[in-house]
Amino acid sequence: MRRTGFVLFALVALLAVTFAPAFAATDGEPDGNRHPAVVLLLFEEGGVPSWRCSATLLSPTVVLIAGHCTGEPGEFSGTRVFAESDVQNGNNNYPFAGPNSVEAVAWYTHPAFTNAQFFLHDVGVVILKAPGVVLSMCGVLPTVNQFDALKTERGLKDTTFTAVGYGLQESFPDPAYWKTANVKTHYVATPRLLQINVPGYTGDFSMLLSNNHATGGTCFGDSGGPNSYGSGATETMIVAGVTSFGKNANCAGTGGVFRMDRQNVLGFVNGFLD
Repeated sequence: MRRTGFVLFALVALLAVTFAPAFAATDGEPDGNRHPAVVLLLFEEGGVPSWRCSATLLSPTVVLIAGHCTGEPGEFSGTRVFAESDVQNGNNNYPFAGPNSVEAVAWYTHPAFTNAQFFLHDVGVVILKAPGVVLSMCGVLPTVNQFDALKTERGLKDTTFTAVGYGLQESFPDPAYWKTANVKTHYVATPRLLQINVPGYTGDFSMLLSNNHATGGTCFGDSGGPNSYGSGATETMIVAGVTSFGKNANCAGTGGVFRMDRQNVLGFVNGFLD
């Protein structure tokens, strides 16, 4: 999230192709304790932190994340993954197990995922070794095709989401600066639905949400974070989609969200929850 006068930087997973994966909540505000199921996943290679993504606990040990964070099958087999709840409180105890830092035992990506077209099947699941930092208030999956009905003038005008993530508040002047910044806490924004079920890269698998000073949006580092259906008094626990991509390096204009309400996606994720 970007907010005037304040810059929050978080590490990002894998930038690639025509538009870039991994975006965070811009023009947002500190989230505090409102979304305790949102965690930061740290991927470690050779004992060194390599990248981070935002994510959502769906159960005490099952974490929902973007597929470009977990990679193609076997791609990150030499890594370790840690879930952290609040990396600013100083009590995560990384790289050791602790009350706010839990190591993962496995991670999986949608079987049709490819890096070349990550946005088509951009969903992954991480399994924690022990119950995560949140034992209640976990995210909830939508029903099949739940959001198809939003493709109306009223639906586009009136539908908002709640985006939460640990990403950048601002990408200007140097979007690569997140690599060295050490302030990582989650922020929240309330973007509006702009596009759904439109042929092209949005297709029936993504939604485009607003990203401006009025609504906030997403930016580098929010990849994998939840976009819950509704905002404010109408916000639900339903994770409509995970933050997937942005259309430019300035984190402006629109943000892409990979939808959770497709049968193949629900079948993949629910296989770890049954």
